[in-house]
Amino acid sequence: MKIVVIGGNRLIGRKLVNRLRASGNDAVAASPASGVDVLTGAGLAEVLKGAQVVVDVTNSPSFEDAAVLNFFQTSARNLLPAEAAAGVGHHVALSVVGADRLPESGYMRAKIAQEKAIKAATVPYTMDELARRFLSAKRDPREVSTDVNVRYYGTEVDDRSLTPGENPRIAPTRLEDWLSHS
Repeated sequence: MKIVVIGGNRLIGRKLVNRLRASGNDAVAASPASGVDVLTGAGLAEVLKGAQVVVDVTNSPSFEDAAVLNFFQTSARNLLPAEAAAGVGHHVALSVVGADRLPESGYMRAKIAQEKAIKAATVPYTMDELARRFLSAKRDPREVSTDVNVRYYGTEVDDRSLTPGENPRIAPTRLEDWLSHS
């Protein structure tokens, strides 16, 4: 499967590309270093040809409020239509869980703007792969779908319902290690 990793030459992207290749995928690292620029759109049409999936792990070079917002809005405005034109089947974005709880942060407002653009686009998307990974590790065939109005075991939840409280225990356990022992 051809998977294009936008931001594929940076810290997270490089690791993701290596893992995807190790699992037998045709992973392509796309970044300005490889001639792909989400801010100008340069190279997008070429790199997306034949891609089934695009994973966006880009990050703004500046965290100044206006600059980071411009980065995520411009990159979404260029990337998402290019994916649709190329017939990409799925868009995966690295997102920030709880970004909406930090509205004073320009970075978090920019990530929310990126999420809104992704949701408004025509390419199916995933912004949180954790539940899918858990079900897959448990060999549970159920599919994950998101709905902000769905009830959890019959009760309504909000952003703080299923998150750690005031004094969470922080441990160096990796998700894969935890899953293998649970």
